[in-house]
Amino acid sequence: MKRTLTRPGARRRAALGAAALTGMVTLLGFGAGTAGASPAGHGGRDHVALGDSYASGPLIPEQVDAACLRSSHNYPSLVAARTHARLTDVSCSGATTAEMTAPQGSAPAQLDALGRGTDLVTLSIGGNDIGFSSVIATCAGVTASDPAGAPCRAHFTAGGHDQLAERVARTAPKVAEVIRGIHRRSPHARVVVVGYPDLFPDDGSACTSPSTPFAAGDFSYLRDTEKTLNAMLATQARKAGARYADTYTPTVGHDMCAPAGTRWIESLAPASPAAPAHPNARGEEAMAGAVLRTVARHHR
Repeated sequence: MKRTLTRPGARRRAALGAAALTGMVTLLGFGAGTAGASPAGHGGRDHVALGDSYASGPLIPEQVDAACLRSSHNYPSLVAARTHARLTDVSCSGATTAEMTAPQGSAPAQLDALGRGTDLVTLSIGGNDIGFSSVIATCAGVTASDPAGAPCRAHFTAGGHDQLAERVARTAPKVAEVIRGIHRRSPHARVVVVGYPDLFPDDGSACTSPSTPFAAGDFSYLRDTEKTLNAMLATQARKAGARYADTYTPTVGHDMCAPAGTRWIESLAPASPAAPAHPNARGEEAMAGAVLRTVARHHR
């Protein structure tokens, strides 16, 4: 396991970097705004894209909705282009399960975009329900107290129970209700719940630095939390008669610790146009590939 930043000066720089960079995550990665439909494609099938910033593609060129930080090259746009579908993309940074049925700022509820003629629905949701942006900020903030240990894990498991695992469990029925709501509004649509890509090294190794300001032992904890979230999403999709697109497996090795040339998830100091701790253009392409494979697999 890689361990860095053991010198006091480096620790101070990491702490200062963490404060600034995690602020960027909150501002850019999970901001709320005004959603709007983004038609694309020329086919005869209708694809409605719902979800949060992992679907909207914040800061990836070209941004077609500044309020929702939505990109014309997010995975819904790429899927629609490949399938020649008419796309209505109402994904919006900051969305939680609540914004599926209630306005987000001046944007209407995302499920309002659905209709009985909708053929495909993709859904990325759950990360904001468990407060992942604030989790990242907290984990970065406690790194200086024990950079070689796991202070974030200690923080969230104080008292003998894992607060993040509990948040995931509380989010499960909310996700189930969203899927049921989709089925009610679009009874003939194929529904694909899209999981989250691999943000942290799958082998649990660390890359503590000012741009990834987490303690050595917390990389594996954050990885496990994401895996717990994805497992919940897969379970809820299966129970509700939807499909699950695994975007984690095809992005292993391309997490925020990977070199810039192979990184599909940006660190807290992005080297490519993307929000901190979010997929860049290549990451959105990988997510699109996972969705297309899921749709094709269940079309046979």
